[in-house]
Amino acid sequence: MGKNKKNRVDVVYSTNPNFSFDHEEDELEETQAPKDQLLYVSIDRKQRGGKEVTLVEGFLGTDEDLKELGKMLKSKCGVGGTAKDGEIMVQGKFKDKVAELLEEKGYRVKKKGGD
Repeated sequence: MGKNKKNRVDVVYSTNPNFSFDHEEDELEETQAPKDQLLYVSIDRKQRGGKEVTLVEGFLGTDEDLKELGKMLKSKCGVGGTAKDGEIMVQGKFKDKVAELLEEKGYRVKKKGGD
């Protein structure tokens, strides 16, 4: 990743000639096995103009693996969505279907909410 200015942590300026910046690092270098992960599936309407999305939270792993899992879920449900910041959003109300697909992949799944 190098020494990118955007990743510097908690320092604006230092007069110390031996100072080096602390850089944020990715929390996880590799994705945990599906059987070791507990994913929470819920329906969310907050700050979405009343539209419902199926939200998958709790993914531990790389952004590439998160996006790949999100792409699989979106294609199986036939809808759009996004995958970022450890969350997958699938447009529409697909809580049961998404939970079933994740369980088929070997993930431990918990459904949140009453929908």
